[in-house]
Amino acid sequence: MIPFIILRHGPTDWNEDRRLQGRADRPLSAAGRRAVARWSLPGALHTWRWHSSPLARARETAALLGLNASPDEALIEMDWGEWEGHRLGALREALGDEMAENEDRGLDFRPPGGETPREALNRLRPFLARLAASGEPAGAVAHRGIIRALYCHASGWDLRGKPPVKLASACFHRFRIHPGGAAEIEALNLPLEP
Repeated sequence: MIPFIILRHGPTDWNEDRRLQGRADRPLSAAGRRAVARWSLPGALHTWRWHSSPLARARETAALLGLNASPDEALIEMDWGEWEGHRLGALREALGDEMAENEDRGLDFRPPGGETPREALNRLRPFLARLAASGEPAGAVAHRGIIRALYCHASGWDLRGKPPVKLASACFHRFRIHPGGAAEIEALNLPLEP
């Protein structure tokens, strides 16, 4: 069993505008860079093996934190398909019952032309198994969808209704990864800002 830390990238212009990003490769905004410059990880975590999503916002966050992170495709954000660039609230308003029924599918919710959270989790599982097999403590800079998928995996929450614990921004989350890739929660919402 190994310790594993995961955190979300800093803010982008689309985050600030509440737009779904998915695979759109948006860089950090100027405000996002300033925010990440205030973040701090406990010193010992810098010696761990670090990974990041290959998207610019995650790689830039890792670099600003002084982490030597290797990009890994397993950590790329969930694909929002045709909805990338749209606001979730506007989609709910426009699609009404159709959107509600889709969201009621929980882990099987699918944006048109996109990926389900379950597919994102299935993509993440072999990565977790590789981490466990390495025997080394590890960390990752990723995305909200990936962190939620890991949280679902570890907690049993199926994305229906409110989460047992709301995952906050500007925080990191500690898990333990067992052989084979099973995950358990150690601590959530640990602040990055002193």
